[in-house]
Amino acid sequence: MIHEYSRTELLIGTEGMERLKDAAVMVFGVGGVGSHCIEALARSGVGKLILIDNDTVSLTNINRQSIAYHNTVGQYKTKVMKQRIHDICPDIAVRTYEMFVLPDNMEPLFDEPADYIIDAIDTVTAKIALVELAEKKGIPIISSMGTGNKLHPELFEIEDIYKTSVCPLCKVMRKELRARGIKKLKVVYSKEQPIDISDKISEEEKGNRRSLPGSIAFVPPAAGLIIAGEVIRELAGV
Repeated sequence: MIHEYSRTELLIGTEGMERLKDAAVMVFGVGGVGSHCIEALARSGVGKLILIDNDTVSLTNINRQSIAYHNTVGQYKTKVMKQRIHDICPDIAVRTYEMFVLPDNMEPLFDEPADYIIDAIDTVTAKIALVELAEKKGIPIISSMGTGNKLHPELFEIEDIYKTSVCPLCKVMRKELRARGIKKLKVVYSKEQPIDISDKISEEEKGNRRSLPGSIAFVPPAAGLIIAGEVIRELAGV
């Protein structure tokens, strides 16, 4: 019988498809990395997706996020993503949480059973807390490292955090995780040196505590697809 995942089933088999259908994946962050990752999970047949993000679509998201269009600006990213998932396959169960993740508010989210956690957020304190909780609860996790100010998606690789180099975010994460006794963390990262855009930032932006990086259509999505591939292969057992 022909269905949405007939071509996928040719590669991973009926048993692999059943494993994906029975799996629940929790994704933190529905941005440039997360939105493309989530879409790939849905198009691969993951049966339940739990999405966490408090942000709404903005005009500047259109260059790289799968849920960003002129007609979705101002809408919650999680809600747009949920509709997109149901357009792909109405049978996928989707739960959304429109919240800004902090170390002291994320534990209740783990009342939702999950087989895998994807960290696609960019707040270091929340990333660290999420890794700690995942270890505490014995749930596999993969984290996205920095994708901003980069132009070479072919340099992304999957590695343990303690074997990474060059990436500034990896350096911070290694230090913080080591201090907490976390001995491993699977990450997607790049050894590409970030491009210095400081001379292109407006005076108003320079006054912000957290300057936004430059980004492009093909780098964050590539990281998201790499993450999705790793998670799908593990869950399907292929």
